[in-house]
Amino acid sequence: MPPKAHGRGSACFFAGMIETDVCIVGAGPVGLFAVFELGLLRLKAHVMDTLPVVGGQLAEIYPRKPIYDIPGYPSILAGDLVDRLMEQIAPFQPSFGLGQKVRGLEAVEGGRWLVFSENGDQVLAGAVVIAGGLGCFEPRKPDLVGLEALEGRGVTYMIRDPQAFRGRKVVLAGGGDSALDWTLQLVDVAEELTLVHRSSAFRGAPESAARVQALADSGRLRLLTSTSLLSLQANGEGWLEAVLVQTQGQETLSLVADDLIPLYGLTPQLGPIADWGLALDASAIEVSTETYQTSVPGIFAIGDINTYPGKLKLILSGFHEAALMAHGAYRYIHGGAKPSFKYTTVTGVKGL
Repeated sequence: MPPKAHGRGSACFFAGMIETDVCIVGAGPVGLFAVFELGLLRLKAHVMDTLPVVGGQLAEIYPRKPIYDIPGYPSILAGDLVDRLMEQIAPFQPSFGLGQKVRGLEAVEGGRWLVFSENGDQVLAGAVVIAGGLGCFEPRKPDLVGLEALEGRGVTYMIRDPQAFRGRKVVLAGGGDSALDWTLQLVDVAEELTLVHRSSAFRGAPESAARVQALADSGRLRLLTSTSLLSLQANGEGWLEAVLVQTQGQETLSLVADDLIPLYGLTPQLGPIADWGLALDASAIEVSTETYQTSVPGIFAIGDINTYPGKLKLILSGFHEAALMAHGAYRYIHGGAKPSFKYTTVTGVKGL
């Protein structure tokens, strides 16, 4: 069932509430491009994301990974694409609510929506766009006894600021792009850096794997392949002190460590979105391909989180969906009226 509609007397409004035309849930590349398409139609956007930075998976998992299927860019690094998107939407001055998970939404008078975050922020919007990629992400954690007790006390799953690890003994674990990219980032920051990978071959970009191997060969870092994490040791104050590992066919090795960063990827979860009364197909939101509206009027879904016949999970496809969604959102907000659409080659790009 769709969320129940309420009038102003039922919803809890307060003076600091953010009011906007469209609230976008998800600050990945598709969500950012949606800001641009909405801005062309003079619709103001507020963007919310669980992560503390824009870019979604591109920024958090593989910022140094090249992408080859963006029109006009034979190759562009994921992090650079995020930078270009931010530059593109700058004229429309979107607002952002980062580092806060959306917990729910409530229909209010006039067909608008009140979006709630877990830290108590509220956004009143004419329409809501879910651009959450594959949903909320939770880190895949190694199966180690006592791991949770050391989370935040030497064990972390995401690197927010590389400089936080300056002069420290760091153990990274993983074999994908994220592990390789962060190894290359931290090699000149950490006092000691070890990369532990449970396989003999890396899953990430061959060029990155070759650079990591060259650094290991030169003694700049310690590389342990075919090696598994066994257990953790804490000091008397309850902070991480050592990581015990075992390479195939060898004895257990204790690695002195201030930090352990397991980079085994992220597991997508729909999270609270699953309770919003939207028609779902498995873990994806069903949409109409005319406007990318969901089964609930005023709520749209674009990018990897939606599904429809012939769906392709590509950034390129998400950009196309964002363009059609913007026109659908305009008609919803303006009672069915069509926007006055002109090509940017004629009008240029103007802020709101």
